[in-house]
Amino acid sequence: MSKQTTGIHHITAIVGHPQENVDFYAGILGLRLVKKTVNFDDPGTYHLYFGNEGAEPGTIITFFPWIGAYQGEIGGGQVGITTYAIPEGTMSFWRERLEKFNITVNELSRFNEDYLQFEDPHGLKLELVERSGGKLNHRTFGDITPEVAIKGFGGAVLYSTNSEKTLNILKETMGLNQIDENDEYIRFQSSGEIGNIIDVKKTNVPRGRMGVGTVHHIAWRANDKEDLLAWQDYVANKGEFVTEVKDRNYFNAIYFREAGEILYEIATDPPGFAHDESYETMGEALKLPPQYESHREKLTRTLVPIEVRELD
Repeated sequence: MSKQTTGIHHITAIVGHPQENVDFYAGILGLRLVKKTVNFDDPGTYHLYFGNEGAEPGTIITFFPWIGAYQGEIGGGQVGITTYAIPEGTMSFWRERLEKFNITVNELSRFNEDYLQFEDPHGLKLELVERSGGKLNHRTFGDITPEVAIKGFGGAVLYSTNSEKTLNILKETMGLNQIDENDEYIRFQSSGEIGNIIDVKKTNVPRGRMGVGTVHHIAWRANDKEDLLAWQDYVANKGEFVTEVKDRNYFNAIYFREAGEILYEIATDPPGFAHDESYETMGEALKLPPQYESHREKLTRTLVPIEVRELD
């Protein structure tokens, strides 16, 4: 028996002030705030989800905003760079847009693709790459139209403390295919059209420090709960310590930390983000899991007010 994930489900990172987070990812990058909820393990903290217009797996980046938390250090055991895919022919639009908001951009090439690299306000490393795969994001926000809007994840660059073992896990456990290699990286591809390219730094990277500006975990896609249970058995049989299934309200998930110290999650595509509010109103109201609904009034007073603002 072997299994293959179709690619990235979501990526979760730690950031600073939540309004700065919303202004950057919604106001500047044009992503839709699709869910405003709380950290299930720390309900006094937001858990914010951004994605394409339809809030589809492969487009979702989520954040734990901790005001005043210490700055992390990007390093081994982390996603080093989060890659977004943009439509072909739109790189100049995005270069001009980022520069308009005084965001420093660097241009580089990797595996014959051109990238724009930059950082968010809290130090998270991001990049844009033109890709033909994946459908357009039918979202208009400010000067961003569907013709130029971010489609979703292009993939990620992984930094491992044990690159040989990380490479093996991607191939033998997650079912990705190695498609290219250069002096610095090995490239893998999954079967999905988006969130499907993973570059792994070949040299071991000293362990990073979790904190503001770092990725907490990367989540891979499972079809449904039945498939997730099959993944749970499969990963355990590969010798990994895998958690019980956790109900995250918008998906079910399991977790394990691979030998290169990167925290992996495997998450189901359903039920999605519109089951507790309408598609049209996703992200507008504070949504709480049932165990915290009785604390709504207190949490509403505790959480810093945020709003999606058009910055153009």
